[in-house]
Amino acid sequence: MTYDLYIGDRTFSSWSLRGWLMLEKFGLPYRAHLVGLYSGTMAQDLAPLAPARLVPALRLPDGTVVGETLAMAETLAERHPDAGLWPADPAARATARWLCAAMASGFGALRGACPMQLQHVWEGFDPDADTRQDLERIEDLWRHARSQSRSAGPWLFGAYSLAEVFYAPVAARIVGYDLPVSADARAYCDATIHDPAFKTWRAAGLETAYEPFPYELGLPKRDWPVATAA
Repeated sequence: MTYDLYIGDRTFSSWSLRGWLMLEKFGLPYRAHLVGLYSGTMAQDLAPLAPARLVPALRLPDGTVVGETLAMAETLAERHPDAGLWPADPAARATARWLCAAMASGFGALRGACPMQLQHVWEGFDPDADTRQDLERIEDLWRHARSQSRSAGPWLFGAYSLAEVFYAPVAARIVGYDLPVSADARAYCDATIHDPAFKTWRAAGLETAYEPFPYELGLPKRDWPVATAA
């Protein structure tokens, strides 16, 4: 029973990172297929998955196609109830679903101003007021999750869950643009980018060189703070 996951370029595709983590982190069998976001072959590559038009897209073992990461998450959690994708506690599970839905539908200013990139850290990036407001809202949600779950560990609900999957690209943005957040939020972001699965994803992305570099800002840059996986 193997899933087929269609993803975009690992260095830049935040939604693809989410789709991959929900399979990789919970030990679900899959084959990854790279779609040409920047080579101009995206429509052709996704044609067998119609009507899916965006990455990630998931094909189930019976051939059913599922698009949109929230639908993928619920489908996998339903098919693998013992894998621990959602928190076991009902209140924590409801809160985690809320956080994931908020991520899927919101934070447009942060997304627009700070496209995910995993190659380096921009220096001197100054987020506008709307982006700062998004960051404040994200921190509010993270604090609420910890208050509700009483988690003192690195993850929002104790064990790694779909909440971490959905907020991994947010953590990458905070790191990659050196965005102003609290020490607690920074620690959560650091735990995310130090996670072995995240490091594996980033290392695979670095195998592709881009010229010119997408989303160039013309700012100074420094090295990404975590070495790639060995």
